Amino acid sequence: MHTSAARVPYIQLAPKAFQGLLDLSQTLKKGPLGERLIDLVWLRVSQLNGCAYCIDMHGQDLLRQGLSPRELNAVAGWREAPFFSERERAALRWTELINATPNGDASDEEFARLSQQFSPAEIAELGFAISTIVAWNLLNVGFRQPLPA
Repeated sequence: MHTSAARVPYIQLAPKAFQGLLDLSQTLKKGPLGERLIDLVWLRVSQLNGCAYCIDMHGQDLLRQGLSPRELNAVAGWREAPFFSERERAALRWTELINATPNGDASDEEFARLSQQFSPAEIAELGFAISTIVAWNLLNVGFRQPLPA
């Protein structure tokens, strides 16, 4: 039987680790990729990983940044939606490939496509952004972090 009750209060039980991950998240949002791109990546990974807590959070963040509800709803179908720049599309494509590891196809050809839109330093930042949201997703889904009221 599935319940939505939190399993453990991981934030209180591991405060140093929590703060470290939070600090990393805040650093990435203030970094060279920009807040919108980070939140688009974080929303897309959270959609793929089924993390309702993170979907809610990053959807709200994007709305506060001026993304329309229509654009927000289109993130899951970004390939067909006209709302995203080539840079955002490259990041979303790479995000999906990396999130699917080991079954994704992060080939040299895909990396070359990504490199047309991002510098090596930006690609490194994107890698940390993807890794960070995967960590949050695993924590929130595994420990059933409840959605805020």
